[in-house]
Amino acid sequence: MEERYLSVPEFAAMLGTTERFPRRLVAERRIRYVKLGTHVRFPLSVVREFIAANTVEPVQPRRRLRRAA
Repeated sequence: MEERYLSVPEFAAMLGTTERFPRRLVAERRIRYVKLGTHVRFPLSVVREFIAANTVEPVQPRRRLRRAA
């Protein structure tokens, strides 16, 4: 199976951020990446894992119990 690799601008566009954010993730070693010479590429599967791992699900609001008089 062929893996697609994203460049820094493509990754940033996918996340809706500036290019600085993916570069910071690389500098802080918070995401897996491939280094090809001076180029940095992100496997699409890694990007999807990163998004899934950082997705916060909503919580159900707690029902308030009324006090008995």
